[in-house]
Amino acid sequence: MIARSEITGLLLAGGRALRMGGIDKGLIPFQGKPLIEHAINRLGPQVANLVINANRNQTVYSQYGYPIVADENQDYAGPLAGYLAGLKVCNTPYLMTAPCDSPLFPTDLVEVLAHTLKKQGSHIAYASSQDPSGKIWAQPVFCLMKREVVDSLEQFLADGQRKIDRWFASQNACTTVFQNESAFANANTPDELAQLEKFTN
Repeated sequence: MIARSEITGLLLAGGRALRMGGIDKGLIPFQGKPLIEHAINRLGPQVANLVINANRNQTVYSQYGYPIVADENQDYAGPLAGYLAGLKVCNTPYLMTAPCDSPLFPTDLVEVLAHTLKKQGSHIAYASSQDPSGKIWAQPVFCLMKREVVDSLEQFLADGQRKIDRWFASQNACTTVFQNESAFANANTPDELAQLEKFTN
């Protein structure tokens, strides 16, 4: 089994949030406190230490007491750029990523993905959810990966690639399906944030 002490958590707060009007999503209030605080409270107990990937408002994020890492290039290349920034400062064998805008993700997320990663012998394990109709939806920003994938990811991005699923395929990534679909609900728009407010932890 992979021990908690072997895993660094990376919270992804580096996007432009265009559908949210360009507001920094991690700092948007949700149930009385910024979304990033919910993410910290969810992921923190599951990992050895935390890092926040942020490309703006870094001074504000630094007040939470965790290291802040920015994407290497300021072109907002998406989650993979955040993964790379996190991997480069990761000092544990594994990195676990989670976005700042999904405040209800499972409190056993890391444990479940760690079990899957070990069982499948893969380099990457990510979450998936199942909707009421039975359809499976990949949730690739919830991802546990071995630190050693850093060189592969760096080359992938250097080649101009941006698609998470394409990089995952190159790494023979595996997944676990979580039955609680709402656990991965995120706030891409004000309406989605309002919907999230209706859920309880």
